Amino acid sequence: MHAWPASEVPALPGQGRDLRIHDTATGGPVTLAPGPVARIYVCGITPYDATHIGHAATYNAFDLVQRVWLDTKRQVHYVQNVTDVDDPLLERAERDGLDWAALAEQETALFREDMTALRMLPPRHYTGAVEAIPGIVPLVERLRDLGAAYELEGDIYFSVESDPHFGQVSHLDAAAMRLLSAERGGDPDRPGKKNPVDPMLWMAAREGEPSWDGGSLGRGRPGWHIECVAIALEHLGMGFDVQGGGSDLIFPHHEMGASHAQVLTGEFPMAKAYVHAGMVALHGEKMSKSKGNLVFVSRLRRDGVDPAAIRLALLAHHYRADWEWTDQVLQDAVTRLGHWRAAVSRPDGPPAEALVEEIREALANDLDAPAALAAVDRWVLLQEESGGTDPGATGVVSRAVDALLGVAL
Repeated sequence: MHAWPASEVPALPGQGRDLRIHDTATGGPVTLAPGPVARIYVCGITPYDATHIGHAATYNAFDLVQRVWLDTKRQVHYVQNVTDVDDPLLERAERDGLDWAALAEQETALFREDMTALRMLPPRHYTGAVEAIPGIVPLVERLRDLGAAYELEGDIYFSVESDPHFGQVSHLDAAAMRLLSAERGGDPDRPGKKNPVDPMLWMAAREGEPSWDGGSLGRGRPGWHIECVAIALEHLGMGFDVQGGGSDLIFPHHEMGASHAQVLTGEFPMAKAYVHAGMVALHGEKMSKSKGNLVFVSRLRRDGVDPAAIRLALLAHHYRADWEWTDQVLQDAVTRLGHWRAAVSRPDGPPAEALVEEIREALANDLDAPAALAAVDRWVLLQEESGGTDPGATGVVSRAVDALLGVAL
C-alpha cells in the first residue's frame, strides 16, 4: 500500500531541542533523545468512512512530533497501518451493498487526499492489515507455542496473564478494562475465555466473510491488536520511540499490543513513550462514526475552506486536550491565517530569530502548539503596529511556520 506525497520541509538555521512529552504509561513527562533515526508508530484508520476532524487532530499531533525531530537533524522512520479488514468495514459494506475491498480502497484514497491537503508528513511504511497477514500468522503461531494463546471454538485468543507487564500502559482496574473491552470491539462476555478481556488473535473463517490461509491456525482473519504489532515489529523493532494514537486507543488497543510484543520478544517495553491525543467533540459529544456527529475534512475542503485554516484550528488546541469543534473555532483560524499571510507578504518585519526559538521551545515542551501560535501572533502584531527593519524576517517566519507547524503561508 502506498502513502501520500510529502511536502517539502524547509531547513531552518540552528537546531531544535529534544522533545519532552507526556507518556501515558508513566503518567508524566519523558525526554526523548533518539539516535540518528527516530522511530514512531501511529495507528491508522479503519477505512469505512471519510477522515473527520478527530482523525485530523490525532495525525496533526504526531506530525508535530516528526517536525520536532527533523528540526533536531534526525531522520524519522514513521510507520502507520490501515485496518482494511474489520467488522465495522464489513458491516458498512453489507449495509450499503458495497464490495468491502472497494470501500476500503475508496476511503483510504480519500484519507490520502486529506492528509496531503493538510500537509501531514507521510509514513515511510504505510501497511494494510490484509497485506500484513503473511507476517501475522507466524506471530500468532509463536504465541500459541509459547503457551500465551489458546483456542476457543476455532478462534485463537491471547492470554493477558502471560505478560507480567500487562496493565502498565493503561493502569486500569479489572472492571474498567472489562467495560472498555465491551465498548471497543472486545467480547468479555464470551463463555470459555480464560480472562474476560483476553483479545482475539485470529478469527476463524465465518460464512460470507473474507478469510485467508492461516497455516496451522486454519482459514480466518487477524485480530485488531496483532495487526499493529506485526507491522511495528517488522519495520521498527522493539523499543521504538513513540507509540501514538487517540486516547481511545489506550485500552484495549495499545495495552494489548504492548503485551503481544513483550511476550513475543521477551523484551520490555514495546515503546519508550505511549503518546495519546485528546478527543474532539461536536455539540457536546465526542465525535464518532457510531454517533454520526462528524465534521469531515473533505467536506470542509469542498466547501472552500483553506486546508491551512483547518490545520491552524487544530493547532489552536493542545494535542492532549479534549475540545469541541465549532464554527467559531474555524472562523478564528481563518482570521489568524489572514493576519499571518498579510504579515509575511510585506517586504520586511521585526527580527525573527527569537520567534523561531520560541516556536522550538513551545513544541519541545509537550508539543505546546497553542503557545507557538501565540508567539507568531505577537510577532505579527508587532509588525502591524510598528513595522520592521529586517528585510529577511518575513521569509524566516514563513519558513519556520511551514517547517515546524506545517502551515504554508
